[in-house]
Amino acid sequence: MSIGLFRDLVICIAGLVATGVLIFIAVLLYRLYNRTSAIMDSMRVTSKTVQGITSYVGDEVVKPVIQAVALAHGIKQGIDTASKFFQKKGKGGKKDV
Repeated sequence: MSIGLFRDLVICIAGLVATGVLIFIAVLLYRLYNRTSAIMDSMRVTSKTVQGITSYVGDEVVKPVIQAVALAHGIKQGIDTASKFFQKKGKGGKKDV
């Protein structure tokens, strides 16, 4: 076996091995892409569900609570203002504390 024939044989074998490795890597990348694509679709569905839940909570729970707190604060302000009118004035026109 001459050195030229040996060289050509090594080049052919190396080419076949490199081609096999590239095909193997391509298959792995394709499977990874499919798996991550399914995971991403699942995450999109989950995020839309969470978005719907937070929207519902904001509309049905938080707004009435805010309205009730605002009403209570308004009533407290009204009582404080009305109580200022009925406080006795002390010496010098100042109100007693």
